[in-house]
Amino acid sequence: ASGSYHPFYNGFYYNHIMNDNDDGQDKVDYFNGARLVVETSREPVYSYNGANVTLPCHYRYEPDLGPKRKIRIKWSKLRDDFTKEQDVLVAIGKTYMAFGDFKGRAHIHQPSRHEASLVITDVRLNDDGKYRCEVIDGLEDENDVVDLRLKGIVFPYQPPRGQYRLNFHEAEHVCQDQGAILANFNQLFQAWSEGLDWCNAGWLADGTVQYPIRLPRKPCGGVHLAPGIRSYGPRHRHLHRFDAFCFSSALKGEVFYLDRPAGMTLEEAKQSCQDAGAEIARVGQLYSAWKFLGLDRCSAGWLADGSVRYPIVTPRANCGPAEPGVRSFGFPSKGRFGVFCYRER
Repeated sequence: ASGSYHPFYNGFYYNHIMNDNDDGQDKVDYFNGARLVVETSREPVYSYNGANVTLPCHYRYEPDLGPKRKIRIKWSKLRDDFTKEQDVLVAIGKTYMAFGDFKGRAHIHQPSRHEASLVITDVRLNDDGKYRCEVIDGLEDENDVVDLRLKGIVFPYQPPRGQYRLNFHEAEHVCQDQGAILANFNQLFQAWSEGLDWCNAGWLADGTVQYPIRLPRKPCGGVHLAPGIRSYGPRHRHLHRFDAFCFSSALKGEVFYLDRPAGMTLEEAKQSCQDAGAEIARVGQLYSAWKFLGLDRCSAGWLADGSVRYPIVTPRANCGPAEPGVRSFGFPSKGRFGVFCYRER
């Protein structure tokens, strides 16, 4: 470096560009002597469906440069493997533009100097994931990543026609039909750590097929394997068929139970919910009400997919197994039951 004819400032230079006179003499765009630092939360930020959330991001210069400069802020949503980004928002000063599903829901929160935090309103299930905060000042470009996690519940799902009947795309659809989305690995791992034990393999959002085991046993990978998440790895999204692991978050409304002395058919159940200013509840809504609202009902009721289930928070005699959970009677072709309805608040 000492033998170079290029001038240096503080040991750094960025780029050589032609000068304004275009006389063939290079000039140097110098490093400004201050280091740009971008920081987000080291811990995950937790939220839930329908809420508003702020993803913190702050930047500074070392040493401080004084008054705030006009910089560019870019927020992106990352895949778990960091191979692809989804544009969320770009801002320069007070002007910003949000993209895709974030239009009308995302803006920059700048109450103080050197803040670039992202506000997302009406959080959706698909918002769960990692976000990159990028700050660009001329030739300097620094970033950091923050993890947004939705509080929710993972539940296994089989369609009426039975076990292992769903390819990946069908699994996506059945979860959406139940007010949920396909779970990701972090969500399944969290559910496993909270006690989920399920021996049937199911699709996850990344196209892998996995299942959570708390109590090792012969049909579930063998008795000699440690508890954990068993994985089949990535599978063909069209040809291979499994169940689904769906993820639902907290509700913006309420789930309640209706009954008649003689019970109801499925069609009568749907009409009863409509008469009450509601709709028949979906499976994801029942699971969410059980986990987050403490819904406990030892009476079976219809759900929108034609299944009959009931939620138990406090196990007791004549209400199924000794553990809390959502009990299922499957998809009866006939019979008369109560109904679980869902109504927005």
